[in-house]
Amino acid sequence: MQLIKPNTQIDFLGKKKIALLLSATIVALSIILVIAKGLNFGIDFTGGTLVETKFTQPPAISSIRDAISPAGYGQAIIQEFGSPTEIMIRIQNGEDANSAQISTEVLDALHGTFGMNAVEMRRVEFVGPQVGDELTRAGIMAVLVAMIAILIYVTFRFEFRFALGADAALIHDVTIVLGIFALTGKEFTLPVVAAILTVIGYSLNDTIVVFDRIRERLAENKKRKNPEDEIVICNQSINQTLSRTLMTSLTTLLVVISLFLFGGEIIHDFAFALLVGILVGTYSSIFIASPIMLALQGRFGMSEEDIKAMEARP
Repeated sequence: MQLIKPNTQIDFLGKKKIALLLSATIVALSIILVIAKGLNFGIDFTGGTLVETKFTQPPAISSIRDAISPAGYGQAIIQEFGSPTEIMIRIQNGEDANSAQISTEVLDALHGTFGMNAVEMRRVEFVGPQVGDELTRAGIMAVLVAMIAILIYVTFRFEFRFALGADAALIHDVTIVLGIFALTGKEFTLPVVAAILTVIGYSLNDTIVVFDRIRERLAENKKRKNPEDEIVICNQSINQTLSRTLMTSLTTLLVVISLFLFGGEIIHDFAFALLVGILVGTYSSIFIASPIMLALQGRFGMSEEDIKAMEARP
């Protein structure tokens, strides 16, 4: 199966200014959204009690809030979970709160308004605020450690300017995924953090494939009497790996879309993060990583020793 014709000559880097401007705008908007609107942190991070209920008939969210307000839970987050009859109620509470007592009071309040047989409790979870803080720090640390490890690896495997290009693309991808979650208000949970780490690995894999081809071509180019411009080499390298990049992304997207549509509510946000991340990661490996690497040309260039060292590497 051949998606891209051989010897394509698409001028990707000729559009780098437009691509970088577009990406800079989206990244800036994402940062503004995360700061101004914030992420809808799940109970894993915020701490509190989660009560999942099942109604016989779809209830109005306002009616549920009116029912539990006299019990002191009027500020709870109430949302549908999977279907109109499945309602999730999230209540932030102190570290010493009794989760069983909270769930009992919520259920009694709902029974008093909707009737004993109209609603049943499906699940109750409790996370203390201290645990939530620890999970927040652990999630941030996981992403930072991944970025630093990638910077070290790519510097060793290629050059420092390649490493900066790869990390810039990954920061671009993660920021946009966070911005989309802030915009949509989707719940940000530990599975979503796992999805972001997966996106980092996926995006890096795409970028490394392109960079590996660029590295080979640059090493060959240094030996020529009339070397080609690096922009030409990078464009050719991106075109030569384009079929592989698109085929990998397409097959991965088919699986992720299936998870998103049919995987159920539990992994819905996880699949959504992967879906956005794969699309953005494919874009950044073509339009972000290489242009930034080229922008650093001459600052972290290759010496003759670097070329010999790269040729000796597997």
